[in-house]
Amino acid sequence: MVRALSKEKAKDVRYRLADALEECMKAEPLDKVTVKQITDRCGVSRQTFYRNFDDKYGLLNWYFDELLKKAFQHMGCGNTAYDSLVHKFTYIQDEKLFFKVAFKNDSQENLRDHDIQMITDFYKHLISGKTGTFPEDQYGGLLEMYCVASVHMTQQWVLKGCKSSPQDMAELMIEAMPPKLSSLFSGLGILD
Repeated sequence: MVRALSKEKAKDVRYRLADALEECMKAEPLDKVTVKQITDRCGVSRQTFYRNFDDKYGLLNWYFDELLKKAFQHMGCGNTAYDSLVHKFTYIQDEKLFFKVAFKNDSQENLRDHDIQMITDFYKHLISGKTGTFPEDQYGGLLEMYCVASVHMTQQWVLKGCKSSPQDMAELMIEAMPPKLSSLFSGLGILD
């Protein structure tokens, strides 16, 4: 009887493949990395790779999503928006190779849209936690506009080599917040 791999073991294989991809990308650009190089470095068969991903871009997209989730978990570690942003940018800086490659190869911009949705949901959850609900009619469009701009700023920061510190980026994000949104965050005690 053939037993399927547990979800945990399958997850481990995916993370091992992502680590192997990252090692390959240190030596050459993503477009030159082959599935064979990834599987050789990881020590698994091509069949194992293709059971988990359609191609190297599928692996990259999956790992980018995992990193985004972790970045937002780090963002939730702070007591204020500033503290949370510093945690997020520190995490992104630590994982900048993957973020940079993912942002460069996001031809359909689905990663950007996913990032926007995640940060919008994070802020809505943060506000709802303080007020019991998110006032969509008052702040929905403004929050979406701010999140689109902040994701663009984050992508540019990563693509240009993360030259500003996470603290400087967090300050920039706070300064860029529209006054009405900033006032709401201040009133709730979550701005800085």
